[in-house]
Amino acid sequence: MAAGYDKDGFGWRGLACLGFGHIELGTVTPLPQPGNPAPRVFRLVEDQAVINRMGFPGRGAAFLARRLRGPRPKGLVLGVNIGKNKNTPLETAETDYVSLVKTFAPLADYLAVNVSSPNTPGLRELQSRQSLTRILKPVHEARLLALGKKKKPTPIFVKLAPDLDDVDLDDALQAVLENNMDGVIAANTTLRRPSLASSLAAETGGLSGAPVGPISQGFLEKVVRRLDGRLPVIASGGVMNALDAQARLDAGAALVQLYTGLIYSGPGLVKDILNAGLMFKSR
Repeated sequence: MAAGYDKDGFGWRGLACLGFGHIELGTVTPLPQPGNPAPRVFRLVEDQAVINRMGFPGRGAAFLARRLRGPRPKGLVLGVNIGKNKNTPLETAETDYVSLVKTFAPLADYLAVNVSSPNTPGLRELQSRQSLTRILKPVHEARLLALGKKKKPTPIFVKLAPDLDDVDLDDALQAVLENNMDGVIAANTTLRRPSLASSLAAETGGLSGAPVGPISQGFLEKVVRRLDGRLPVIASGGVMNALDAQARLDAGAALVQLYTGLIYSGPGLVKDILNAGLMFKSR
């Protein structure tokens, strides 16, 4: 389950019953915030797509942390996607991310640093090499200090936007590698509008769903090729069926996430994919 569905930790145990092997909660911010004004989610039925401009609405870190306590389904990998509050200046964004690492590193199986949502003003500027280093260096240091009862530091992934050009992607990946991160999530929603039929296509926000499939697939292939086995990559974006999931595995993804596909295929999509006999690419 990709981030964005269960922002406040209300439904992750139920989602596990659908067959998800890993679930990513959030995006969570240090303080509660309302997100962007409604309407902010648009279903593009003709395109099997969604445009959202949610803007990280949620009840904040303390609330989600309480929702993570207690029994957990056996074998479930639980991640937490972390982002800065809208009102936190970009120049001090690292303080929000460090705060969230301190809170969730002891509670989650992995963390995902979200610097790629198109719906928080300026957030994507944090994908530059300099800005990412300013964030990821103290984030790495914070997770080393937040072991709690764990024997190893909590893995941290960085979620990138599929709209990065090749130069910016190379810079972002270099920052990821240089600052001891554990992997990449490819990718967030896109600002592109590829041949959409819906009258809602002009709405602002991030596009997800079927039209994003080729964009996410191509971006995933770029990321895997550039990392060349040095870090695992989680695929996200445009996974609508088992064939899409297999394509992500064939491209080298270690895990595959979905979200919008559930809107158009229903909760049975998870089991349909699991029962399709998917195979990992031999390495």
